[in-house]
Amino acid sequence: MDHFGNIALCGLVGGHNFAGTVIPFLLRGVNLLGIDSVLCPMPYRQEIWQRLATDLKPRHLEQIAQVISLDDLPGAVADILQGKVKGRLLVSLT
Repeated sequence: MDHFGNIALCGLVGGHNFAGTVIPFLLRGVNLLGIDSVLCPMPYRQEIWQRLATDLKPRHLEQIAQVISLDDLPGAVADILQGKVKGRLLVSLT
């Protein structure tokens, strides 16, 4: 986490508790930005999705993510739970 940086956080999949401390945020002047994925208006979502597909798309995405099929999902979940997966998995629905 860089000094005066920003951290974006979304989701409550595991619950609403924060198992950590605010000290690193305070000492480094870091902003914690919550992402409202529920009430975000569709036009704003579309604008963000468009930017993520163009000028905000990570240049090294192919190195940190892999595409799997829906049929591969059960095995991938097992691998995740065993700590065998690094990076991100994108599930293709087609």
